[in-house]
Amino acid sequence: MPEYDQGLDYGYGYWDLVLINIILFGLFALALPFKKKVGRRSGSAYLTFVIALFAEMYGFPLTIYMLAWVFGYQNPLSHLSGHILAAVVGEEFFFLFLHPLSNVIMLAGATLIIIGWQKIHSSQGRLVTDGVYAYVRHPQYLGFLLITSGMLLQWVTLPTAVMWPILAILYYRLARGEEKEMEEKFGEQYLDYKGKVPMFIPMLWRRRDNFTDVRQADWRGQVRNGSLH
Repeated sequence: MPEYDQGLDYGYGYWDLVLINIILFGLFALALPFKKKVGRRSGSAYLTFVIALFAEMYGFPLTIYMLAWVFGYQNPLSHLSGHILAAVVGEEFFFLFLHPLSNVIMLAGATLIIIGWQKIHSSQGRLVTDGVYAYVRHPQYLGFLLITSGMLLQWVTLPTAVMWPILAILYYRLARGEEKEMEEKFGEQYLDYKGKVPMFIPMLWRRRDNFTDVRQADWRGQVRNGSLH
């Protein structure tokens, strides 16, 4: 079993930090459509992921004990040594490159969720095809995947490594269900948009004429629906 190094600060048992981080990152789940069954499942899976991650990050190092039991893995149980990936790729590479990269990924994800939420709630029911939606059809769900992948890169655990692919599948199903509703509501207008803009991987190299086509399709759809004033 892992033995605590008396010369280092013990990195666990901070349940107040567990609670604070769960509340902080759990707030992003409010952007999900909980009225839908798949949306509720996605929200529950995201919250479960967050709880599992921070419970191990600050509460109890379950993964470290499991690795110690199965493989004889030794860990001094300090907070820094809890970054298990650092032991695999090397501490210098991890803390100089991967750790900052994980923060950038999480920040990008949070930004996408906020911007996407603002766009949708200011659209007054119209199809949104500009701004971040001109690059990707589901920026909010991409944001959740980026936040959780950044978390996983920074503090990998066995439970969260198993949960992340399940989370990705749930967001994909949620996105596909929403697209069926959008096709029924907006018809050709949405199909035209769908044919030009990718679902999750932003097409940052798209040409300007594609942007123009999407905007013109949005304008024509608003005229047909009588929503352009």
